[in-house]
Parts: sequence; C-alpha cells; structure tokens
Amino acid sequence: MTTPLLIVGAGEFADIAYEYFTYDSDYDVVGFAVEAAFREGDTHCGLPLIDLETVEDHFDPLEVKAHVAVTNTQLNRVRERLVGVMREKGYGLANYISSHAFVWRTAELGENVFIFENNVVQHGVKIGDGVVLWSGNHIGHQTEIGEFCFLSSHVVVSGYCKIGRRCFVGVNASFADNIEIGEDCFVGLATVVNKSFKEPGQLLTGHPAEPSRVSTYRYFKLKN
Repeated sequence: MTTPLLIVGAGEFADIAYEYFTYDSDYDVVGFAVEAAFREGDTHCGLPLIDLETVEDHFDPLEVKAHVAVTNTQLNRVRERLVGVMREKGYGLANYISSHAFVWRTAELGENVFIFENNVVQHGVKIGDGVVLWSGNHIGHQTEIGEFCFLSSHVVVSGYCKIGRRCFVGVNASFADNIEIGEDCFVGLATVVNKSFKEPGQLLTGHPAEPSRVSTYRYFKLKN
C-alpha cells in the first residue's frame, strides 16, 4: 500500500524527487506546491501544482505526507524555511532513501532527508532533518551531519566528525577523523579538511583547507 505524497518545489530537484519517489519508494506523488509568487501554471509533471499558501485546502495533512525538494538555495535556508512552513501546516515529512544506498541499522535519520544512490552511511551516524546526500558519499561511523546540510557527490567524511547546521560540502571534498566544522560553512570542491574549523560561516577551500577572508554570510548576502 502506497502513501500519498506532496512535493514542495517545482524545479530540477523536485523533478528528480518525483522520479525517485515514484519508482523507488512506497510513496505515490499526488501533486506539487510552490509559493504563489513562483507558481507558473496549474500542473507539473502532469499533476496539480498548488499555491503553498493554501495547499492544505487541496491536500489534507492528515492523509498526505510532504517532502520539501529544494537544493542549497541561500545556503540551505530556503529548504529549512519551507520545512518549517509544512510543519506548521500539520504535514508529516517523508524521507527518501535509495534502495541502492547502504544505511546501517544503527544510523539515526531526521525528517525530510533525501539520500541518493551509492551512499554509505555507517554505524552510529546521526543525520539531521532536511539533509541531502547526493550520490556516492561515504559518511563514517559516529559522524553527525547537522540539520539542513547539503553534501554533493563523492564526499568522504571520516569517523567521529561533526558538520554543523546548513553547511554545503562540494564534490570530492574529504574530512579526516574527528573533524568539526561550524554551522553555515561552505566547503569547496576537492577541499581536504584535516583540522577543525568551529567558527560559523567559514568558506573553506584548498588542500589543506584554509578559510577565506570573506565569510559565507557576506559571500551569499545572508544574515547570520
């Protein structure tokens, strides 16, 4: 028996989420929702496209679950905000875990998590709400991935690491054991993080990683 699912978003990630939920989960996608200012048309992927502001009038939160399929826009703040909106409206939040991912039984997952194919999530890992693990990452044992982080492809996170809330980690970045980085950090592609950077809002690049003089708050024009 399938569970009806509403996807929040109508961009590239929402299209991917529709494909993956439809063909590799026990959910049945029944519609899409976006904020009224961004809605273009009345359908998406052949399904109803509804204003987020009034979505509960069309899809009963007691019967339909939701998944916010938004990437790392505004350093993951948009996904975080929309998850909050759906919770306030009373929707339960669905996870997608690829049937081709390896998630060990002792791993703890939050809500609205999306884990693509070929991820390895080892013993004792904790993954917060709203985390996206794109394809092919390794998350080492007892590591903690903070809420609303976005890890792109082929990232290696060794054991006992702690990645703060809303961080973005680029393709092929790697972390040594026992590394901690603060919230709102941006780790560039192929960056090698071999020591901790606990201050929030750091933009890290290089081998080994070094912080930029410009914070992520300034770079992305965000309020910290």
